[in-house]
Formats: sequence, C-alpha cells, structure tokens
Amino acid sequence: MNASQTLRVRAEGGRKRQTATMDCNQELVSRIQRALVAQLGERRYGNWFEKTRLEVCGEVLIVWTSSPYLQSWMQRQFAQTLQTAAGDVIGPGVRVRFDVEAAPESLIQNGSPPQPEKPQLESLTSRRDAVPRTAASRRRFADLSEFIAGSKNELAYTAARQVAENPGGPLNPLCIYGGVGCGKTHLLEGIYRQVRRDFPALQVLFLTAENFANYFTQALRERSLPSFHQKFRNVDVLLVDDVDFFHGKSGIEEEFLHTLKSLESLGRQVVLTADRHPRLLNKMSDELVTRMLAGLACRLESSDLPTRLEIVRQRVRRQAFPVADEALDFIARRFSNNVRELEGAVNCLHTFHLMSKRRVTLQAARDVLARLERDCIRVVRLDDVEQAVCRMFQITADDLRSARRSRSVSQPRMLAMYLARRLTSCAYSEIGQFFGNRNHSTVMAAEKKIRRLIDAQGVIRVCADQWPLHEVIDSLESQLKTGS
Repeated sequence: MNASQTLRVRAEGGRKRQTATMDCNQELVSRIQRALVAQLGERRYGNWFEKTRLEVCGEVLIVWTSSPYLQSWMQRQFAQTLQTAAGDVIGPGVRVRFDVEAAPESLIQNGSPPQPEKPQLESLTSRRDAVPRTAASRRRFADLSEFIAGSKNELAYTAARQVAENPGGPLNPLCIYGGVGCGKTHLLEGIYRQVRRDFPALQVLFLTAENFANYFTQALRERSLPSFHQKFRNVDVLLVDDVDFFHGKSGIEEEFLHTLKSLESLGRQVVLTADRHPRLLNKMSDELVTRMLAGLACRLESSDLPTRLEIVRQRVRRQAFPVADEALDFIARRFSNNVRELEGAVNCLHTFHLMSKRRVTLQAARDVLARLERDCIRVVRLDDVEQAVCRMFQITADDLRSARRSRSVSQPRMLAMYLARRLTSCAYSEIGQFFGNRNHSTVMAAEKKIRRLIDAQGVIRVCADQWPLHEVIDSLESQLKTGS
C-alpha cells in the first residue's frame, strides 16, 4: 500500500469515527431533550428551547442561543433544569455551558461581515481583556466569604448573598446604605466577584457614581450618547457605588433614572450603595427615590464588639504576626466607628512588629495607637452641628435659633442641642446661648427628651416622612465626625 492509499484509508476511518461520534452525540441530545420535556412540559419546552440548539461535547452540554439576552435569560431560568437533565443522561460530572451562535452568512452584506460600532465607553470586563495589566496593578475585588456578618449587618449580608446567587430575582434593585467604613463597597465587590464566577455568561458592570457621571459628560461632549446607552442599558448586572454622588445633580440624576428604568423593564439586576437612606437624599427626584426603594433597602450599621473582634482577628491571621489577645480586645473596643479604622490600627501594629521584631503586647498597642489617635482627632464645633441639622431638615439657621415652637422647628432644635452635648465640649449654657439665647435648663430638657425618644424607638419628621430617630442621629453623627 503506497502513501496516498494509506492517507485515504486513514481519512475514511476518521470520517467513520466522526460520523459514529456525531450519531452518539445526537442520541444523547435527543435523550436530554426528552428529559427536559418531562420536567418542563411540552408547551414551556417549545416556547423556549425551539430557539436554542443543544450540543454534547464529551462531558459538556453546550446550549447555543441566538442572542446574548436570550443566553443570559436561559442561564438564569433553566441552568439547574439543564444540569439535572444532562446529569441523568450523561452522568454526575457533566457541565452545562451557554454560548451564542455566530451570525449566519446570509447576514453578511456587500461581501464583507458587518463592522461593529467602535465603543466609546468600555466596561470593566472588556477593558480588562483589551488592556494588558500586571498582576500588581490589577484590582483585587473582595469576596463575600471574607465579610464578617454580625447582628447589625446580617440583613444586608444575606440580601447580598441572595442577589449574588440569583441575579435578577425579587431583590431588585438592592440598595445598601450606611456610614463610611461599614462594608458597603465590600458587599458590592463580593456580589460582582461571585456573579462573574458563577454566571460567566452574564455581562456585569461595576463602577462608582462618579464614574457614571464622567462617562455621561464625556458622551455629551463627544456626541456619543447612543454608544453610552448601549453600554449601560444592555448589561445584565449593574453595580453602582456611592449613588449619593448624584444628590443635587439633576441632569446626571435624570440620565441614571432612565438607565434604571430601562434595566428594570428587561429584568436586569441593579445593586446600589449610599451613605444614607434614599429618603434622606432630599434633592433627588421622588421617582428615582421610589425606584431605589422598590426592591429592598437595608442598612449597614457600625459593627458590634464581637464582630469587630472577629474582624481584627481575621486581619491579624492574614498578616501573620504575633499579637496578644489583650491587644486585639483593646483594638476592637477602642476603634468602634468603622472597619477601616480597625484595619488601619492592625496595619500600624504590624508595621511596629516589623520594625521592632517583637510580639505586640497590650502596652505596646496602647503606646503605638495613642500616638496615631492624637493626629486624627476632628474637633466638632457648634457651627458644624447647626449646618448639618439645617441641611438635613431643610430649614435655616435663623429658624433653628428663633422662638418658633412648631414641630418642624422645635424637633430639629432639640436634636441639635442633643448632638452638641454629645460631640462638643461646650457647657449647657454655651449651647443654649448659641441656639437663640436660651438658658441651660432648656438644653438639659431637650437632651432628656431626645434620650427618652431613642429609648422608646421613637420617630422624627424629616421633610414629609417619619424616620426612626436613631437612624437620623447615626447619619448626622457620621457626617459630623468625618466632615462630609
């Protein structure tokens, strides 16, 4: 047998094996289709799977769809059903993959394929693939498994996990709000990371509200709004950090509202974070605020002592340096405002250990962190309290100092006096004189009344709404302590 005959025999054998494999794969596809009909019923199967093509390659079931939107819809709705049907036919090790069919040749015009429009704005995912980066410059997104859930943040953590496991579900949009350093961005990054890992076919976009505003103004300047709309209104999951940045920016706020409405109409998932409850963003339109509240709005509070202690321990384990248990307890008790302060304190002690090569004792922690605290104390003045209260309740300083006794003025005045006693070193007489030349007994009475309302879980009127008093106080204290 010469060389040409040998090649011909090999080719014929290869074609036969290929034909046998195709027949086998088609038989597996037919069995999977019958299993799907048994699970879904003929009508539901026909409504959705007649637009798809199934293919078996080894232990992988490929679901071919006609568009990216149908691909993401099928993945959300039928991933588990397909996994069960394919597992029954092929075996427990089978994997299900979703993909989009290439455009048929009939769509190619003038002898060349259609050229896609050059994007003006790149999503985080496409930019990562297009621009090579070193490992050191690539951002590391936090993981939900690293979030320490406690009694004060368990609801927000559970909601974040539910969205990450079922994007586009009932919690849409999800709005997480709270003070600085409470973990809002951690949860947002955790959702992004898990959705990218568990739903690789979905297009996920993570950005800050400031990024959104910059992209919008760039699109206006370059007259590329259609490209902007295509990028932001065709994603499957949109994650926006610090939406309070839109507060008072009516043009950008209106564009974001239209984006939100477009995504909601398509059943796409939206997750937002803010530093306060959407109702307290009183310069935003009512329509945007109500849409932010349509899914779930949950609060992240400052962590309690057991949670802070676990956060400190986790950070020390990650950096692996010797610390006394008493020093860990001191950090958790001393830094109670937010998680960033805890992490900064641990980093400071880690640097001390690297410098001294000694174990960090309680006394060492006190000495090192005392020097740190002296440099970062912010003095709150009576003027600061007055401005924060007037800004929240939409009243003037003259109203606050006036003799008016209407509830819309008297309640904010009492609250301002209470905050002045908590956050400043001023005496009762100084506070009373500042707020309209009142005597010290008036300030003492206001302080006692606010404390009774807090203990009774009372509410206070902010503009047209009633809000829990402790939430309003937490929000104001956070603004005053951070200078925001």
